[in-house]
Amino acid sequence: MDTNLLKRLKRGLKGEKPGLKAQFMMLPRPRPGHRVYTEVEETALKAGVMVLLYPRAGSLHLVLIRRPGTVLHHRDQIGLPGGGLEADETGEQAALRETWEEVGVPAEKIKILGHLTPLYIPPSNYCIYPVVGTLDETPAFQPCPEEVAEIIEVPLAHLLNPRHSRAETWTVQDQPVLVPFYAFGHHKIWGATAMVLAEFLELAGGRPRKT
Repeated sequence: MDTNLLKRLKRGLKGEKPGLKAQFMMLPRPRPGHRVYTEVEETALKAGVMVLLYPRAGSLHLVLIRRPGTVLHHRDQIGLPGGGLEADETGEQAALRETWEEVGVPAEKIKILGHLTPLYIPPSNYCIYPVVGTLDETPAFQPCPEEVAEIIEVPLAHLLNPRHSRAETWTVQDQPVLVPFYAFGHHKIWGATAMVLAEFLELAGGRPRKT
């Protein structure tokens, strides 16, 4: 593990975070709604998600998942392990539980470094609470087939490389939308996931590419 990077991340997560400024670098335009988490936190649905770092083949990776086409929200999209808060759960507790349920990583093996800025997702009315955690060893993922169609392991160095931050104009609900994304193989990591990663990558030492 890159101990210097982890120390930098931990310091950054404890201090003033880049927040919306970094998140909005990967914001589709026009945005489907204009409210931010501070305006809806008391009324929106809530979910915890996990940015999980671990060593593989001598370099740091993080895990993403592709949702199956049968789920209610974000079907066939790439996301972070996570899900809705159950009764009396915190965002961190939900992220740990969902990481176990979705990809088979036990909560007790994850070291929590801190939390990123919450993010409101207008189309689903969810406010997500991103948690950053690490593993000392390479995990043996065990995906839940009902919730995970594919495990995607991405080298951190790949995401930090500005060449892989791109943008395209897509047609969404019959309207042209400029969509920033991180390219990884044939995958396009966009939307809320890309916005969470943008803040994380800024803390990790990179800068999201302006689009």
